[in-house]
Amino acid sequence: MDIYKRLDKLMRTINFKHSIIFFSLCILLSPLNKIEDINLIICLFLILIIGISHGSLDNIKGRKLLKILGFKSEYVFYISYLIISSLIILLWIIFPNIVLSLFLIVACYHFGKEDTVFDIEKKKKFTEFLFFLKGSSVIVAPLFFHREKTNEIFRTLNFDIFENSFFSDSLLTTILFLSFFTLFILSHRKDINCKLLMMTDFFSIIVINVFLSPILAFTLYFCFLHSVRHSITLIFELDNSLKNGFKKFIKKAIPLTLLTGCAFIVVIYLLNNLYELNEAIYKVIFIGLASLTFPHILLEYLIEKNEKRS
Repeated sequence: MDIYKRLDKLMRTINFKHSIIFFSLCILLSPLNKIEDINLIICLFLILIIGISHGSLDNIKGRKLLKILGFKSEYVFYISYLIISSLIILLWIIFPNIVLSLFLIVACYHFGKEDTVFDIEKKKKFTEFLFFLKGSSVIVAPLFFHREKTNEIFRTLNFDIFENSFFSDSLLTTILFLSFFTLFILSHRKDINCKLLMMTDFFSIIVINVFLSPILAFTLYFCFLHSVRHSITLIFELDNSLKNGFKKFIKKAIPLTLLTGCAFIVVIYLLNNLYELNEAIYKVIFIGLASLTFPHILLEYLIEKNEKRS
């Protein structure tokens, strides 16, 4: 039992330092907005290298789930994963507003839950909603500080819901306030370090969205806060030693990361025949992430649900 307590303490220390480093990085990189012409290429590179890698161990988790469910063939996982991803892409093409709305709702919940680095001892019925509110700052902040630039990105994805007058500045302000207030509810009965960690994360999101373009702000958050934090958890699942776990993580993450990255590049090349390069990149980044996020979250949910039963 002591080893689990030591690991939990170590992970909390690492996550706290990571939040401080990320906040400092946000401040230092704020001048990048002056070189916006290369922002999209930088974002694509970071997402392909760092962002995608945090889900590159889904095949290992898939084997774990298949074992729990009694399936022997790994092909069941790969085929199911590909079918769900392909279905998301197809539905996005047919019903862009519905699918992207659902994706943003799921993303808010996922970001809020996964970036809460401590356990909630007594989960209540509204805890899931609190996770959604916490993660909503990632989506709402770019709309509040750079509404037109954010809507330009959404237009390339055939999504126009946020251009509705319903999403007024007052509504966005209210959601941001609730997202901030949620931090204190979730960290109730936690030590000061947990509260400071969550506040640092929130203000990091605000800082990058004030000074940077929406795509660059999202990329910094997605790659260097969300993905790195999730990867830290995976590293300690692979080995109790940070150094050994990191080596194992890199070795296991490379194959699927490279495969997915190459697929993204190929699709961009093909779409560039139909759209301008920037528009093709936006479509591949967001539709591609959606096609990976849905099966990724479903896998996490099924493992958590079935582990509790067993």
